[in-house]
Amino acid sequence: MTKVIEGKFDAKGKSFAIVVSRWNEFIVGKLLEGAKDSLLRHNCDIKNITVIYCPGSFELPLLVQKAALTKKYDAVIALGAVIRGATPHFEFVAGESIKGIAQVALSSGVPCINGILTCDTIEQAIERAGTKAGNKGFEAATVAIEMVDVLSQIK
Repeated sequence: MTKVIEGKFDAKGKSFAIVVSRWNEFIVGKLLEGAKDSLLRHNCDIKNITVIYCPGSFELPLLVQKAALTKKYDAVIALGAVIRGATPHFEFVAGESIKGIAQVALSSGVPCINGILTCDTIEQAIERAGTKAGNKGFEAATVAIEMVDVLSQIK
């Protein structure tokens, strides 16, 4: 018989850091609400949620790393919104931020979840921050919960 390991969605007794970009706050604020909603709906105690703010999405990986290395958090969730403009700035910020978060997860062994929106338009960002495309902050927190559980089963 094949052994199957899969995560459950119970955050009871787990601790989470949510690192939040202040840039595009009108979008990212909705992602933060969604992430906290997911954690609370999945039995996380509010005292086990720490929110850490940074200036923009480019700065997220460093604070994600600092949070992960404290070993105080079972997972770290990064939330931001990078919206394409008229210059190549979008590609640099989006690519480096996401790559940096992935690097931190691999080097620290702590689940570091990418909740950075990378959208072509403000309308796309609004859709992903709680309207017709759901709330990607809620989804990122749900992924964090599942990753914490599945990793605990592998150890």
